[in-house]
Amino acid sequence: MHDPLLAVEHDIPPDLRQGLEILLSQSADPQVAVRRLETFCARYPSEFQQIAYSPFGLQALVAVFSASDFLSEELLQHPVWLLGLLHAGWLHRGRTREEIDAELADWLLSGSSPSPALRMAEFRRKQILRILLRDVLGFGALPEITEELSNLADSLLDAAYGRIRAELAQKYGLPRLADGNECGYSILALGKLGGRELNYSSDIDLMFVYEGPGNTDGLQPISNQEFFKKISNQLTDLMGTYTAEGMIYRVDLRLRPDGRLGEVCLSMDAAKNYYDTRARDWELQMLIKARTAAGDKEPGRQLLEWVQPKIYSTTLDFSHIESMSETRERLNEKLSSRRRATGIDVKLARGGIRDIEFLVQCLQRLHGGRETWIRNSSTLLALVRLRDKDLLSDSEYSRLASAYQYLRHLEHRLQFAADRQTHLLPEKLEEQALVARRMPPGLLGGQSTPEALLMTLNAHLEHVQEIYERVIHAQQTMYYTHTPAQPPPGGVSVETLPEPSGPDAAPSSNLIRFLDQKAPGFAGSVARARLGRSLSAFEHFLERVIKRDEWLGALNDDAVLSGYLLDLFAHSPYFAEQLMRQPEYFEEIRTMRLRGRSTTAFAEILPLLEDAVEMRRFFLRQMFRLQVESICLQVPIFETLERTSALADAAIAAAYRLAVLQTAGETAAPGSKMMVIALGRLGMQEFDLASDADLLFVLPDEDLPELHFWTRVAEKIVSILSSYTGDGTMFAVDTRLCPNGKGGALVQTESTYHEYFAKTAEAWEGVAYMKTRAVAGDVERATAFLADLQKVDWRRYGQSGRSKQQLRHMRMRIEKELSEDNPLKTAVGGYYDIDFSLMYLRLRGAGLFFKVLNTPARIEVLEQMGHLDPNDAHFLKNAATFYRAVDHGLRLISGHTEGSLPNSEWQLQMLTKLVRRWVPEHLCDQPLGLELLQIQGRTREYFERLFGEGRG
Repeated sequence: MHDPLLAVEHDIPPDLRQGLEILLSQSADPQVAVRRLETFCARYPSEFQQIAYSPFGLQALVAVFSASDFLSEELLQHPVWLLGLLHAGWLHRGRTREEIDAELADWLLSGSSPSPALRMAEFRRKQILRILLRDVLGFGALPEITEELSNLADSLLDAAYGRIRAELAQKYGLPRLADGNECGYSILALGKLGGRELNYSSDIDLMFVYEGPGNTDGLQPISNQEFFKKISNQLTDLMGTYTAEGMIYRVDLRLRPDGRLGEVCLSMDAAKNYYDTRARDWELQMLIKARTAAGDKEPGRQLLEWVQPKIYSTTLDFSHIESMSETRERLNEKLSSRRRATGIDVKLARGGIRDIEFLVQCLQRLHGGRETWIRNSSTLLALVRLRDKDLLSDSEYSRLASAYQYLRHLEHRLQFAADRQTHLLPEKLEEQALVARRMPPGLLGGQSTPEALLMTLNAHLEHVQEIYERVIHAQQTMYYTHTPAQPPPGGVSVETLPEPSGPDAAPSSNLIRFLDQKAPGFAGSVARARLGRSLSAFEHFLERVIKRDEWLGALNDDAVLSGYLLDLFAHSPYFAEQLMRQPEYFEEIRTMRLRGRSTTAFAEILPLLEDAVEMRRFFLRQMFRLQVESICLQVPIFETLERTSALADAAIAAAYRLAVLQTAGETAAPGSKMMVIALGRLGMQEFDLASDADLLFVLPDEDLPELHFWTRVAEKIVSILSSYTGDGTMFAVDTRLCPNGKGGALVQTESTYHEYFAKTAEAWEGVAYMKTRAVAGDVERATAFLADLQKVDWRRYGQSGRSKQQLRHMRMRIEKELSEDNPLKTAVGGYYDIDFSLMYLRLRGAGLFFKVLNTPARIEVLEQMGHLDPNDAHFLKNAATFYRAVDHGLRLISGHTEGSLPNSEWQLQMLTKLVRRWVPEHLCDQPLGLELLQIQGRTREYFERLFGEGRG
């Protein structure tokens, strides 16, 4: 592009040049904008200066010159239009009908042209300039823009009508009814104008109605019918008169009673008779958008109020839907037969604007008899209200509303370029590119390219088609499901149909009703399910399933499989959301149904994966499978935790191998191995969903020269395991339990650990290391290292008995400082009472070392050694199972660790149902909160007996 400012360089102040250059470079059509700017500056240097220094003046100039050919010509003829707009500050807010009326009245009085059509066409274009700038510069949302366009049309119609009526009344007198009152006349708007959703270059669909028979009271009286026929014809001609500023509006009267063959205007009685006896179904449907746009309000209001019961169904009569669908097909056939040009018609294509409007009207007609809230002429507002009444799911609403706004924005860009009524996307790539650059960037994901334009357009069309077909079938299913074998005349009364109620009412969305035809067996299972707040996630997942015939067939034919799926959605909102985002995880449920519990050898498979992405995806998928088994197969809680721990072990070992390979690419890998040791829940093989992994990285003393290398390896291990990606994260890693905590090095030598525990470590640290095991690296050496470390700890604390007082003190401190944060674990009688008790008994019992000991195994060993009374051992096993089950259930519900019972009643009910799957019956025969209080009390009683004075 040549320098856009060379031709007018002397007219552009230096402080404007850079900003103008940027605006031009970012405009939709820089070269055309430059040429027009040069012309404007040459013609109007003074006006340019005023515009340039007004707020948003340069943006407005460049926007018009880039977006619209016909408005660019207007601006080159009428620069004062933009100046007046900027000075009045009308870019930042919409103008009301009253404000437009007042400005139009002044405009018509001040003009010098004798032609009212020309003045009105000029006024329309001046207002279109203002509305387009609000649109393109982002000052007005789509509903605001279409309402302003509609207000403009209403104002021009009313002004034209007032002028014509005054002229005819002067000649013929005022029209009178038989009672002497003046006869009213209404101009009804239909279609987009009726819905206040007018385009920049729409036809306006009108219908004219007057109150009744009579005559005018002038010297040359004529009938009311003739008077209003003259008004209607002259109004239509005036609006459609072609002027130097184009037409005001093209008027389409084909939607009036009897169409082209009908009277141009009808009396109230004639209109009522037509809609009562001869109107076709689609003619009633199009009255959903009807409103009085100009003229007298009363006749139009009376007619539309009278016809309401005929528009909106008070019975579940499926013929309304069938009629609507047939109309849609006829339009598509008409389009195909007449279309010579090729390209996508954003209005009439399958999935286009017309389909969305028809779909909305279909639901309004079917349900508007009992739900008056959904009676609304605006498509977007009607979508909101249909969702509010659960006639559209959240997903259906979101997709339809997004598609409608995208298509309307695209339609506007096609029309305001040349003020042409077109809905056809051009085929040439360079023309598509121009349209793409004119679109709001956010609608194309920030990529204003023809590829992004088409990809987004096709996606929206496909979504609308899918929902259209689904909703039609869903309403059909609803009709045939609820209709008796011999319905009474007029259909089935809505009042006779039972309505589900309560939070657990069976779902009845379009999507789920659609299953009745495609998968009736599965639909029956869904109807009996109680998904509650997981229903939305289930419907999102179902949208994917419906497209997979294999999946849908499996769910329809196998009640156990569908039961597993619904069980998951009913009891785990977290995994319901995950399944919604990753529907391919459904294959894990199918595999579970076929083969039962997983026997996957994680430690054999994970090391074969070549990169961290594959490792992460495998881990997350297997974690999903294990948790589904926990819910659906009611796997005992400690068995689930053992398998989850094995999965985490394998992930750490695989991350170790990958980290060594990546680090060795930078330097030569040493022949020795670092030791990776797990503590805490992973050390005890009680790792769960959303658990952190407490890890230690230990190096043999002789390998100290390689400390830098192994520190790099440890850092990479932590990164691989805990990095958050779009797929999620495996688990967080905590390395603070190493000597000196946060201040300690990430990798430390064996002698550092020995010295620390021999001289510095506190008792609680020593017993914490009793819950350790080797998970990666030199496992054999690490196991021997841990055995030696425990001997050091036992000699320091176990023989002297010092540990009792220190452990009790530590437990009381935790209780005081953290009980409010995590009462299930740290409050009086919480899980820590069990854990500290078992650690103390282990230390006191000569500190025997075991490679692997989870809580039930620790209790069993202590009982066999005589350190635990059999009754106490039995209780502690039950209490530990209860605590772990409650903790596990909370994680399945929320996806993260929780420290207390939920306050929400529905979550508490869900948790209770889960816990009952994993604990003995006698631990769930009363409300969960009461059971917890009793277990806490008895746990604290045992803790006090053990740590009481006089016990060694």
